[in-house]
Parts: sequence; C-alpha cells; structure tokens
Amino acid sequence: MQFQEFESIRSVVKMRLDTALSLKSRLVELSLGLTVNQLTVWAFNFFLYPFVIYKFGILNGGIVMTFLSFIACILTLRFYDWSKRDWLGIEMIKGLKGYSGNKGTGRFTAWILRKSDPVVFLFLSIKFDAFITTVYMRRGKFNGMGKREWSIFMGSLLISNCYWTLACYMGITLVEWIWKAIGTMG
Repeated sequence: MQFQEFESIRSVVKMRLDTALSLKSRLVELSLGLTVNQLTVWAFNFFLYPFVIYKFGILNGGIVMTFLSFIACILTLRFYDWSKRDWLGIEMIKGLKGYSGNKGTGRFTAWILRKSDPVVFLFLSIKFDAFITTVYMRRGKFNGMGKREWSIFMGSLLISNCYWTLACYMGITLVEWIWKAIGTMG
C-alpha cells in the first residue's frame, strides 16, 4: 500500500513538474519570438522604410519597400511553417474564435474575432504586416499557402505598404517643413 501511494505521489509530482517546465519553455519561446519579431519590424518600419522613401521618393521608394516587404514576409512565413512552432502566439489567438466558456471577456473577444473578416483583415494589415495577417486569417496551422492565402497575403502586402509609404512620406514632409521653418527664423 505504501509503495502504491509513493508511486501515485511521484506520478503527480512528475506531471506537475513536466507541466511547469512545458509552460516555462512556452513562455521563453513566445518571449524570444515576440522580441525578435518586434525588433525586426521596428528596424524595418522606423529606419529602413523612411530612409528608402526619403532617398527614392514616394513612388519608387514605395515600390522598393513593397518588394523588400514581400521578401521579408514570405521568408518569415516559410520559416514559421517550417518550424511548426507558434513563436508569436498567433495560433493561440486564433483559438479564441471558438471560445464558449463562462468568461465575459473571452466570449466578447470570440464574438469580435468571428464577426468580420474584412475588418480584421484591414486592421491586421495596417497594424502588422502580410505575414501576421496571412497566418492569422488562414485556415489551419503551418499548412503553407493556397489560393486563398496568397490572396490574403498579396492584399495585405499592398494595403500595409500603401499605408507605410504614405505615413513615411508625410512624416518626412513634416520634418522637412519644420526644418525649413526653423531655417527661415534665424
């Protein structure tokens, strides 16, 4: 009897330890994935994008950055599918669409996520990029790109790059205007 109790306690402790290690591993994976992605996006959006728009102008710079965005997003998507790891938590968020539990915030979030794909598409395209928009909106996990996913990817790529091209151009124009205004004061 004592041996069975010991084995039972041992099995519960092992299970809880495995769960804790798994949770720690998942938190490390998400932290690293989100940090690397955010640093990459930040450098791309706030350094490279304005520089290219400033050097090549709104039209040529926008075309160059759309091409570079295409390369960056498609390579990230390929790596995401190849790794079969949800290092950004996107698949976890997609899972909230089907939430039907007792928590009001969870049910509200699920309702919003199920409501309007075009609104979610537009929001994700402007806030993030074609990679995140496509991964979030596709059906399934780590399953490559079908016709629907390519449509989402290319539409998001165009919307996000039009937005960033205009935002950078307006920012550059504002800085130039302020610089000229300061120069004429003295």
